[in-house]
Amino acid sequence: MPLKDWLAALAVITAWGLNFVVIKLGLSEVPPLLLGALRFGLVAVPAVFFIRRPAVPWRIIVLYGLTISLGQFVFLFVAMSVGMPAGLASIVLQSQAFFTVLIAAVLMGEGVRWHNVLGMAVAAVGLGLIQAGAAPGTMTLTGFALTLLAALSWATGNIVVKRAGNMAAQGTRQLDMLSLVVWGALIPPLPFLGLSLYFEGAPAIVSSLQNITYVGVLAVFYLAVVATVMGYSLWGRLLARHPASKVAPLSLLIPVLGLLSSSWLLGERLAMAQWLGGVVVMAGLAVNVFGQRLLGRFTAVRGVTR
Repeated sequence: MPLKDWLAALAVITAWGLNFVVIKLGLSEVPPLLLGALRFGLVAVPAVFFIRRPAVPWRIIVLYGLTISLGQFVFLFVAMSVGMPAGLASIVLQSQAFFTVLIAAVLMGEGVRWHNVLGMAVAAVGLGLIQAGAAPGTMTLTGFALTLLAALSWATGNIVVKRAGNMAAQGTRQLDMLSLVVWGALIPPLPFLGLSLYFEGAPAIVSSLQNITYVGVLAVFYLAVVATVMGYSLWGRLLARHPASKVAPLSLLIPVLGLLSSSWLLGERLAMAQWLGGVVVMAGLAVNVFGQRLLGRFTAVRGVTR
């Protein structure tokens, strides 16, 4: 990749790696469901008036908004508000890669290869270590389970994106991810607000908005503009210009930065078993991404040396 694309990739990895710290800061001032409403309201307006609707049916836009935008962040924001550390959330959320493989196999008939199964098994061991190694008060079982549900929602949204890409290709057009992100952001604000009114209550909403400081305002701005609009548009551009095999593995750096930034900026301290679990999960992700390629190279080298 040229230097400008490497810089774009670094910008996305940094934006998404720091995203979990920013969520924690935002939750210190704004209830989780209200934070979701503010985030996606800012994504959609005013951008929706300047960006053309993606060339896919409305049902795709609605499904994208309900899965990747609403479902993922309802579960993630609530998880982090009830005891899921930012660093561990950045790792556990990456289980979406395995959920995506399984859902694609069931709904789209895509094959599950040996490296997918091995990667899932390794990552499952790592997730078990993360949960088992939690010291009292550092991570709740509820937060852990909700983060897994957030990963499942993200994975379901990935299947929606695959379907949208196929539809756009049939119409001889390339899917505009920025357009899908912006128009999909029209879906979550009202459900988020309704859930906030029901679970968090009008007094909490009014109080948080009246007492919000620059920390909360900057957190909402970061989540909407930097992590969502900038992040997805740059990532989509990289995927359009380069093979997915070159771009996708870079996402493995996101939880690394998530762990380091949460430790440096939030002072989160993890038990040794949780650090080990994080490493094992990352190893499972690496097997899932690189396993087939490494086996092919090993086979080729072995054939040459014979």
